[in-house]
Amino acid sequence: MDKVCVVVGGSRGIGKAVSQLLAQKGHRVAVIGRNLDVATTAANSLGASHVALSCDVSKEDDVMKTFKEIQKKLGSINYLVNAAGINRDGLLLRTNSEDMVSQLHTNLLGSMLTCKAALKSMFQQQGGAIVNIGSIVGLKGNAGQSVYSASKAGLVGFTRSLAKEVAGKQIRVNIVVPGFVHTDMTAGVNEDQLKKIIPLGRFGEPHEIAKAVVFLLECPYITGHALVVDGGLQHTI
Repeated sequence: MDKVCVVVGGSRGIGKAVSQLLAQKGHRVAVIGRNLDVATTAANSLGASHVALSCDVSKEDDVMKTFKEIQKKLGSINYLVNAAGINRDGLLLRTNSEDMVSQLHTNLLGSMLTCKAALKSMFQQQGGAIVNIGSIVGLKGNAGQSVYSASKAGLVGFTRSLAKEVAGKQIRVNIVVPGFVHTDMTAGVNEDQLKKIIPLGRFGEPHEIAKAVVFLLECPYITGHALVVDGGLQHTI
């Protein structure tokens, strides 16, 4: 049976790959992004029965309004994937408070708000699944990414705690923790240098992370888990 799937940040990168895989499986996908035109293009590429909406996930009123619109258009929400994220690299001493707040609001608070909105639908149907997208630096840390690392580390703790809160309603909450993946966010990094410390010797691709996300959405007996998908990087740093 097809599911109603919400992919926040579903118009590019890992989120876009997740949207594509879910659509290929016959599910109905709501592609959520800040830019409605970009989200609409992504949703249209999936075929019929999919929708696009714009949303600022850091604002609760906007999130609640968007999720009500999703249920009106597609029905009760079965799956939620939080793939929206931003990064402002820089040493802490050189990072202004605005950049700190923007990363925390998008990467952590935004996921909290979307989970809260989706859970209202999932509670009514006594079931559902959520997958958040973290980062290997949230587990291992990285110089120049202290704020980003904090936001992603917080997302791990949030995921594991929420999983315990909602397990009695048969709602599962997990997190996928990617390493270096070919997306806009990694476009400026020195790939040749980083390949040397990745055991598999290459960056990951968005569709490879998407497979891990969909696995956790579909597997009925996994919750509160952080699935690392990093080419073995966690064992070398």
